[in-house]
Amino acid sequence: MRLRPVLAGLLALLVAGGLSACADASYYLQSAQGHIAMMRAAKPVEQWLADEQTTASLKARLALAQRIRRFAVTDLALPDNASYTQYADLHRRAVVWNVVAAPEFSLTLKTWCFPVAGCVGYRGYFDEADARALAAELKAQGMEVSVYGVPAYSTLGWMNWVGGDPLLNTFINYPEGELARLIFHELAHQVAYAKGDTPFNESFATAVERLGGARWLARQGSPAARAEYLEYNRRRTEFRNLSLATRLVLAGIYREKEAESHDRQAQTAMKNEAIKHFRDQYAALKSGWIAASGLAPDLAARQFSAYDLWVANANNAALGAQAAYDELVPDFEALFEHMDPSPGKQWQGFYDEVKRLAGLPKPERDQALTGKVQTRPQNQSEKNGG
Repeated sequence: MRLRPVLAGLLALLVAGGLSACADASYYLQSAQGHIAMMRAAKPVEQWLADEQTTASLKARLALAQRIRRFAVTDLALPDNASYTQYADLHRRAVVWNVVAAPEFSLTLKTWCFPVAGCVGYRGYFDEADARALAAELKAQGMEVSVYGVPAYSTLGWMNWVGGDPLLNTFINYPEGELARLIFHELAHQVAYAKGDTPFNESFATAVERLGGARWLARQGSPAARAEYLEYNRRRTEFRNLSLATRLVLAGIYREKEAESHDRQAQTAMKNEAIKHFRDQYAALKSGWIAASGLAPDLAARQFSAYDLWVANANNAALGAQAAYDELVPDFEALFEHMDPSPGKQWQGFYDEVKRLAGLPKPERDQALTGKVQTRPQNQSEKNGG
């Protein structure tokens, strides 16, 4: 009985992408211990709702999460299992902290590889200090590094036999539209998974969260929730468009490095100017949000500060990680629209086609989804396996 949860924790983190094939014993240990601690803290939502010590506000959020969970099954054909039927308060702001890294003149992330999940462009830690220690090592090697907190991760359905993925304090108080999107995103990871293809997996889940989130708000959301979401999503879309434009500029600058002759100093100057322009454009964007809000400037500045730290620390690693969630979303949305719209057929048909694509070799998968072969170059970690 003591062995089973340890093995469950190891398997969960292996599947979730947190373990490297060449990881040392301490990394495996922190991964297993962190997952086990999270599961031990989780209790069925019914127990939280029946507990007199549970606050009224938390009860309301848990009840909302259960309605969203039922909607995911009945309206989006997402898996009906143990996930998100339990809740845990971890007493911290993130469940794990991911480390991502990229070279000085590339947006291609360093990858860590392992047998079950393939290669992924991040490494996760349950302790923020451990994540930052690895970041310091990578930075000393000349890599650009970003560390960010993650509110949830998926065990891809492999852990449903021991309770599945729980609701967490790290996201339970998200605005209604965002809470729905997150639950739909994580459940989508249980539908289809392409080994070692982070852009495919994350873009698919992001497409499901966008399409599903819009449907939830249209059919179940209150007028206040819809208005809140529309305003929030407008700002997010504007920010993502700005980030995409910056990635395109940087990619053009970095392509010059592949030529036989290039001026490293001039290239560095162009890169720095592109990052500065990004920050200046963000400042202008935020000023527009503040002016349009009608709030007092100080209050509005705090309310619209969610991207401030990310922008201040923006580098190749941060921008490369963001691309994994956005790159193929339009292609998945287009695929969804081509499905038979008959009741009960569109979502299942979409999932069946995505699962078929996930089973193809990557070049065939990319060509079938986008109509073109992806030519992302391997980085050194992909060549040597970690």
